Amino acid sequence: MALPTASRTVRPRPLLGALRARRTTTSGAVPAPEEHATRHPAPPRSSIVESAVYDDDGRRVASFGRLADTFRELRSRPAAMAWIGLERPDETELASLAREFDLHPLAVEDAIVAHQRPKIERYGDTLFVVLHAARYLDHAEEVEFSELHVFVGPDFVVTVRHGACPDLAAVRTHAEAHPGTLARGPESVLYAIMDRVVDDYLPVVAGLDADIDEIESEVFGGDGHVSRRIYELSREVVEFQRAVRPLQRVCASLAKGAEKYGVGEELQAYLRDVADHLTEVADRVESFRAALRDILTVNATLVAQRQNEEMKHLTEVSIRQGEEVKKISGWAAILFAPSLVGAVYGMNFDVMPETHWAWGYPLALLAMLGVSLGLFGVFRAKRWI
Repeated sequence: MALPTASRTVRPRPLLGALRARRTTTSGAVPAPEEHATRHPAPPRSSIVESAVYDDDGRRVASFGRLADTFRELRSRPAAMAWIGLERPDETELASLAREFDLHPLAVEDAIVAHQRPKIERYGDTLFVVLHAARYLDHAEEVEFSELHVFVGPDFVVTVRHGACPDLAAVRTHAEAHPGTLARGPESVLYAIMDRVVDDYLPVVAGLDADIDEIESEVFGGDGHVSRRIYELSREVVEFQRAVRPLQRVCASLAKGAEKYGVGEELQAYLRDVADHLTEVADRVESFRAALRDILTVNATLVAQRQNEEMKHLTEVSIRQGEEVKKISGWAAILFAPSLVGAVYGMNFDVMPETHWAWGYPLALLAMLGVSLGLFGVFRAKRWI
């Protein structure tokens, strides 16, 4: 998606004069941050990624490394716009921005704490938008999420990023290459950022699609660790859906307020294009959830089948072992009877029945044979042997 490049139109700034008056009035003047330098040491790390001022033609006129310089330049140019990019700022820097741009304390608190759901809120003339960006990490085969807060006022845009994405430097470079779009006002910057966030969703969709295909192959390949991967991927899809769905409501809210707040037709068309792409992403994410539910069901069925087969195999082995035990027990009983008779007649006592009988030995052998054959017949009838 590309920003429209139509000729510059003067953007409405109904409260710009009042805002300037609040900044420059003597009684309510806000001391510049450098006035406190002697009392408060500078933070060890600056969160300012980029801070620039653009004229009413959308061209960059100055860049600064300190917020105070940006504020001073913006005051000196009544029709200018400031675009300030911060990454994980501290309370001091956000407090300076809040004093200069009259940011609402609740929005500032959300920007500091982070961990907010995607949303849009209006505080007077300032929009506060929370976006969840995402990118797919090929080496780890997982999705990384980041949080982005955007303040949009009559003559300023402030971005507060908590994470590695999106690449706002690329957004700024593209916008500066088309100054006509920046001339349309801070709303054009907001839409460009939203466009980048939605564009970054597309590689995530492709990566998740490839992961689901791999999981399907692993499920039918009998991989024992696939259940864990299904769960982890399902969690990523759910988190991705939590980023996409609220953003649809943000787009709908912006579309409803476009005419009320004087947003031009070109920007409205651009917003509709962003919303269309977002709808496509939302549909794909919903299909991913359905596919993962089906895969999880199929995997559970296949696991149950494998467990049933294993149980069946164990049962068959147990049955075979039981048959072998019965055979061994039967033969042991058959051999035990002759051993018992032989043990009795092998005691060699003088006083024993049939000790001196001529038929005693043959009769003992016959008794052994008879008992053995009798036991064999019994066990055979019971199918033990």
